This record gives sequence, structure tokens and C-alpha cells, in this order.
Amino acid sequence: MKTVLLLVCSNIFMTFAWYGHLKFPWLEGKSVWTVILVSWGIAFFEYCLMVPANRLGFMSGQFTGYQLKIIQEAVTLGVFIAFAGVVLQEKLRWNYAVSFLLILAAVYFAVAFKPAAEAVH
Repeated sequence: MKTVLLLVCSNIFMTFAWYGHLKFPWLEGKSVWTVILVSWGIAFFEYCLMVPANRLGFMSGQFTGYQLKIIQEAVTLGVFIAFAGVVLQEKLRWNYAVSFLLILAAVYFAVAFKPAAEAVH
């Protein structure tokens, strides 16, 4: 659960780094390089949470690398749905909802089955 919570928090920062500048009034009229530097500053905090989340999930044996990536993508979309509604003022359309449900199905298939032990050569 710590891994997923860290992934959620890291994705909040990353969503603001990637898309927040589209609505931040204080960045209007700024050069693209200024926006990039601000985004990198925000993304720093994403990395401070994402790296520990992946290490914790992987090193504990709780998740494989594949599972972590698939979970992270679903978390990213969940965070983005909230962000798009609140910050961008965009409605979740049916086709986006179906797409999200398919990604949640991917998470289920990624984590529901224990991977077979790999042969050591």
C-alpha cells in the first residue's frame, strides 16, 4: 500500500509538471524555457517520491518491474482524470472512461497472477 500511495503522490506532482502550466496564470506569456524550468522544478518532487515507490515495491518482492509500470500508468490516468476535471475543466467522456477501465483491467491481469519462477541458467 505504501508503494501505491507514493505513486499517487508522485503522479500528482508529475501531472502538475506536465499539464499545470496550461492553466497557471503566472506562466502566461513566459518563454517556453521558463515553463520547462518550472516544470523540471516540480518534477524534482515527483522523482523524490517515484524512485522510493519503485524501490520499495520491487525490493520488497511485492511487485515486479512490469507490475510497477502498469500500476503507475493506471495511477497516472486516475490522477489525470481528477486534474482534467478540476484544473482543466474538461469533462470525462465515455470513450475516455472505457479506455481507463481497460487500463484498470490491465492492472488486474498484471497483479492477479503470481509470476512463475524463472529458471536459473
